[in-house]
Amino acid sequence: MLVKDPNAIPDKWGKRPSDRSVGELLRGGVLILDKPPGPTSHQATAWVRDALKVDRIGHGGTLDPYVSGVLPITVGKAVRLTDVVLSSDKEYICLMRLHADRPEKRIREVVSRFQGKIYQLPPVRSAVKRQLRIRTIKELEVLDIRGRDVLLRIECDAGTYARTLCVDIGDVLGCGANMVELRRTRSGKMTEQRAASLQDIRDAYVFWQQNGRGEWLRSLLLPMEVLVEPLPKVVVKATAVDAVCHGADLNICGVHMLDEGIRKNALVAMMTARGELIALGRMAMSAEKVMASSQGKAVDTERVFMEEGHYPRMWKYSTDLEEFQEPVFPE
Repeated sequence: MLVKDPNAIPDKWGKRPSDRSVGELLRGGVLILDKPPGPTSHQATAWVRDALKVDRIGHGGTLDPYVSGVLPITVGKAVRLTDVVLSSDKEYICLMRLHADRPEKRIREVVSRFQGKIYQLPPVRSAVKRQLRIRTIKELEVLDIRGRDVLLRIECDAGTYARTLCVDIGDVLGCGANMVELRRTRSGKMTEQRAASLQDIRDAYVFWQQNGRGEWLRSLLLPMEVLVEPLPKVVVKATAVDAVCHGADLNICGVHMLDEGIRKNALVAMMTARGELIALGRMAMSAEKVMASSQGKAVDTERVFMEEGHYPRMWKYSTDLEEFQEPVFPE
């Protein structure tokens, strides 16, 4: 990261996300559910809500009822980060069935053509408007071919339809094809290796309530910060954290570090030096300009997640200048 102010005071407040209790994680955390085929994403999310006895819950990236795999479940204030999950790239394992025999060499050659940018028209039975759009297939690997069955690994943009991809491949092969089975193995940074079943989630919660031991449930709950891992980061000075918590925009004087190459208007995560999410915002200027400037606004604050008072107040509000100024160090 680029260091704007190497002389910023050490961050001795707050708490690292990895040190949060089960209760704190339930007020703002993420579960990776291994959704079974059968229920809708909404039904599976409702079952998790009942198992954890939480009020606010959401899911990121709807899976069709017959599709299994990674379904991120957000709880508490992490629900406001669901749109970040929706925009993350995905990985699937897909079983495609051809409607006629084709040579293996020909199948592999045609499949390779679909890697990169492709045009897709969402299927008739979909939750989005049917209009032609561009999606990127980052990786498309043939894992196995047995007769007319082709096993594929697909790494793609959010909003890519695997069943439409199968139909398109079948059309190019001249024999037709359809998707038989689909499993999502990754959503953003969340993989199936960390996914838990509905029964595991319920049992872990009951064990925590009855025995007071939350190790199992805590191993299933991730801090909400994992959802912003794909976003560029701006590390805020400890002296400016509470001002941002009150809704203030972040001025250049409050920037400690930031990722290199951030463009103006980019969505960024404002973090503490301990790795806590403070807020989301839009860059008011590029990272290069932030490093070259000594004053001005660096980030427009959009959504605040950290509670006021989590860090001490080290700023004052100037009615003359109508802006937050820092620092005013506490006694």
